[in-house]
Amino acid sequence: MLRIQFKTKSQPIGLDIGHSLIKMIQLSRTDQSIRVEAAQEEPIDRSLEPGSDAWRDHVAAAIGTMFRRGGFQGRRVVSCLPGDILKIKSMRLDTKEPNDIRQVMRTEVAQRLGLNPDCDELRYLVAGHVYQGEEIKNEVIFFGIEREKLVRHIELLERAGLVPVSIDTVPCALFRSFQTTLRRREDRELVSVFADLGNQFTTVIIGKGQDIVFVKLIPVGGEHLNRQVAERLQIDLEDAVRLRRRLRDPKAGPIEEQMRAAVLDAMSGSIEDLAREISLCFKYYTVTFRGQRPAEAVFAGGEAYESALMEALGRHLQMDIKVAEPLRGYDLSRVSFNVPEHPQLCEWAIAVGLGLKGMELAIDQKQEELTSV
Repeated sequence: MLRIQFKTKSQPIGLDIGHSLIKMIQLSRTDQSIRVEAAQEEPIDRSLEPGSDAWRDHVAAAIGTMFRRGGFQGRRVVSCLPGDILKIKSMRLDTKEPNDIRQVMRTEVAQRLGLNPDCDELRYLVAGHVYQGEEIKNEVIFFGIEREKLVRHIELLERAGLVPVSIDTVPCALFRSFQTTLRRREDRELVSVFADLGNQFTTVIIGKGQDIVFVKLIPVGGEHLNRQVAERLQIDLEDAVRLRRRLRDPKAGPIEEQMRAAVLDAMSGSIEDLAREISLCFKYYTVTFRGQRPAEAVFAGGEAYESALMEALGRHLQMDIKVAEPLRGYDLSRVSFNVPEHPQLCEWAIAVGLGLKGMELAIDQKQEELTSV
């Protein structure tokens, strides 16, 4: 009898390079659970211009420090493209044939996104059947990026000493981090709403069962709220950041009720804009897919810890708001998170989704090795 032995390999690392924080996580599967083998985070110098040579030097050095400090195994990594360089476009097509969709992607979609189909990168996912009047069409979500920006992203990973094995998008990583909770038979028709409150963007995803049906990047995030507070209260941006941190974390220092009210009032414009845009997402879904309006939304990202912001969004959206718990049920015995301060760990959602992608790639590789023997 032929005995097959596999060489044990570490799972690829999930790497989330945000605008204000870098997060790295490495996962493994043990029996029926998932264990976090290593996890590290490092702030990004806010004084550096994103994408500049100084910023790239800083990020590469920070990743190297996190890798050495965190005890990560192997250098393979799954990363995601920043929202400010990713282009997204949804279209309704008469066809669902892959060749026809790719042809539309190379011609009409590429032109609308300002991309060159011969050198830039374009991908798509099929959202499902939609109604346009009485006609049934196929909703397709297209993703695109200029090749030069993709190359620079890969070069940054390699400069940090890592080996990229997959490049993902924020929406797909975010949704993947919650898919494990949507595998029951009764969840196949469940409509889920996930939103990541990032530093520059808010990513909204509507899913039905295991599939993404809607994606929207809203250009409102924590930095916009910081700037509104700084302008309205006539203080420095860093002072505004610290002031808002006190709203999220009582340990950062108490805040007077009058100042609290002033900060909330300063942010009200962006909160209203964000709530309006999210409401439009729900309206688009209910009209396009003829489904019911979701009853609740789950928010991830560091901004979701600010209870005043979440309460305001709940009032504007007139629906239940929950803070995400992407690591709920995971084995955290090998790592040390700041659980007492933020037990939900909602800021790790995208990194977790990238780590899960790494696990999927490892499984696919083992299956290929098995079939090739």
